[in-house]
Amino acid sequence: MAAIFKREVRGYYTGMVGYVTAAASLFFLGLFFTNYNLIFASSDFATVLYNTTITMLFLLPAISMRSFAEERRNKTDQLLLTSPVSIPAIVLGKFLAETVAFAAPLAVGLIMPLLLTAFGSVSLVSAYSALFTYLLLGAACLAVGTWVSALTENQIIAYLATFGLLIVAYLMNGIQTMFTSGNLLALIVFFVVLLVAAVLVGVVCKSLTTGCAVFCAGAVMLFVLFLARPTWLLLAFDGVLSALALFEPFNGVVGGMFSLSAVVYYLSVIALFLFLTGQALERRRWH
Repeated sequence: MAAIFKREVRGYYTGMVGYVTAAASLFFLGLFFTNYNLIFASSDFATVLYNTTITMLFLLPAISMRSFAEERRNKTDQLLLTSPVSIPAIVLGKFLAETVAFAAPLAVGLIMPLLLTAFGSVSLVSAYSALFTYLLLGAACLAVGTWVSALTENQIIAYLATFGLLIVAYLMNGIQTMFTSGNLLALIVFFVVLLVAAVLVGVVCKSLTTGCAVFCAGAVMLFVLFLARPTWLLLAFDGVLSALALFEPFNGVVGGMFSLSAVVYYLSVIALFLFLTGQALERRRWH
């Protein structure tokens, strides 16, 4: 794992990806810090991090898109999969390298709350709790991108697919509000999600029949549930949407309250998508 980790970190800074994402991250972090904390004399550093979350939608897919898609494009994935390194070690080594590429610019963020103490009282606990949760949020987004990268050999497709998933997660709170306006709208949204899930299953299994079968079976179940227990459908999908709102737990931390549930949530998302990545690689190893 250590060899893969070192190779991947070196790869980010041999090319331009590591430097470009670091420069963009530092630019927006410095911009919001200067405007909000210095010019407007606010001691709330967590809000600065909150304002930069939208940049994750563009920067993090650029970090994760190359992890496995580049291996498949260069035909080095089979060499990697037949090496004595285990699948979990491969996935973890690449993921940790991505996290380092994301976290390196945030080292500057460690200094920013300390600078604010020169001008007044600052809650360092709140600032560093938000920074820690922000790092976990970024790592969770990277885990999603790593899984997407393992499904394709085209880096552009990996970038766009990851960007699409992250923007849906970013807007999920608004989607959830729309969803609660009626059972019929709930059914429509559920069908859209089912269609996306069926497409993903078809891509992973490389079988149009399997994807169609998943969609048809899910559609029948949804229609029956809609007729028999529409309230159950509403409550069930509301819970699903809450789980998919990837950025929402961090928003709670920005309010000044450290949330252990947010940490557990992000660690669970990371574990889930790294597991799915490992399963995708395991399937490719035997095919």
